[in-house]
Amino acid sequence: MSTFAVAITKDELTTQLNTDGHMGLVDEPIEIGGLNKGPTPYDLLCGALASCTSITLRLYANRKEWDITRIRVEVKYAKEYKEDCESCDEKSQKVDTFERIISIEGNLDEDKKQRMLQIANKCPVHRTLESDTVIRTTLAK
Repeated sequence: MSTFAVAITKDELTTQLNTDGHMGLVDEPIEIGGLNKGPTPYDLLCGALASCTSITLRLYANRKEWDITRIRVEVKYAKEYKEDCESCDEKSQKVDTFERIISIEGNLDEDKKQRMLQIANKCPVHRTLESDTVIRTTLAK
C-alpha cells in the first residue's frame, strides 16, 4: 500500500492525505498552529486501532455465526507516567497509552464476551503497536 501526505503551503500544518486514491485532510488544533481542518495524526492512529479492532471482531463473530448486532470501539490516547515514576518529569519516563473501550450489542454470554476480548488483542494494528517496530527513513532521489 502506498501512502503519502503533502503539505498544502509553507504556512499551514494542514496536509492532504492520499492513500491509494482515498483522499482526506490531516491537521493540528488551532491552539498549536493548525487550522483544525481534519483529524490529527494521533487521531488517525487511534482510528486505525479502533477500526482494525472492530473489523477483526466482526470477522470472528461472523465466522462463529454469533448474534452480534453492533460493535463499537472507542480509543483514547495519552502520554502517561510509568507506574513506578508518577512524579518524574523526564519525557523518557512517560509511556504511550491507548485505552480501548469495546461495546458489543447482541446475544452473547459471558464466555463469548471474554473470547471477543481475547480476539480484540489479536487485531493486526494492536499487534503492530505492541511489537518492536523499525522505521526506515530516506530522502527521495
